[in-house]
Amino acid sequence: MGIAKESEFKGNPVLVLTRSPEDRFPFQFGLSKARLILEHIEDIKKFVAKYGQQQS
Repeated sequence: MGIAKESEFKGNPVLVLTRSPEDRFPFQFGLSKARLILEHIEDIKKFVAKYGQQQS
């Protein structure tokens, strides 16, 4: 399971998601994108269900 932690970028809060503590390329986003993700969470779930089996 990945790791989620809060951080800061230019004085603004961001959420940083990593696959492991050694992950060199974390996924990070701020509050505006977090809200956008929440608004479209069902679309994201459908996307993962549709294409998730193809990627490993």
